[in-house]
Amino acid sequence: MGAFMSRFWFMLFPAKEYKIVVVGLDNAGKTTTLYKLHLGEVVTTHPTVGSNVEELVYKNIRFEVWDLGGQDRLRTSWATYYRGTHAVIVVIDSTDRARITIMKEELFRLLGHEDLQQSVVLVFANKQDLKDAMTPVEITDALSLHSIKNHDWHIQACSALTGDGLYDGLGWIAQHVTGKATS
Repeated sequence: MGAFMSRFWFMLFPAKEYKIVVVGLDNAGKTTTLYKLHLGEVVTTHPTVGSNVEELVYKNIRFEVWDLGGQDRLRTSWATYYRGTHAVIVVIDSTDRARITIMKEELFRLLGHEDLQQSVVLVFANKQDLKDAMTPVEITDALSLHSIKNHDWHIQACSALTGDGLYDGLGWIAQHVTGKATS
């Protein structure tokens, strides 16, 4: 019944759809994040080869979310998904101190892409529920986020397993891509 009402509502009041790409290194929690937002539960995942795409509806806003594989050999293909992107979610494994500089390089490479010039950037500092996780302040410094001047950006502490912080981040995106508060 809820699905019927949702479809009826969208027929009467069609929602604009926004495209989000989710990037990050392998094992950062990108797919877990996507499915926690999409299904509300944790699902068993395997390394993403290529991409996953799901539609999320948040406060009458439709998001087409592309989860891109993060293995080294797949990162070169990320740019093929950028056209029409309104927001980029960068998922960081907050316990992966050894590879944070690799993610910084990937972040600044994607920020320079012409198809992302109008995109907002959300950094999910994932795995905050684990011991020895870097704080959002540490990640902000390690990624040099304060040097980003041409994109609106936000960092959000989260845990894809518990869901903590995920909807706060999605709310930030909704507010910035639509230009209005989502209450």
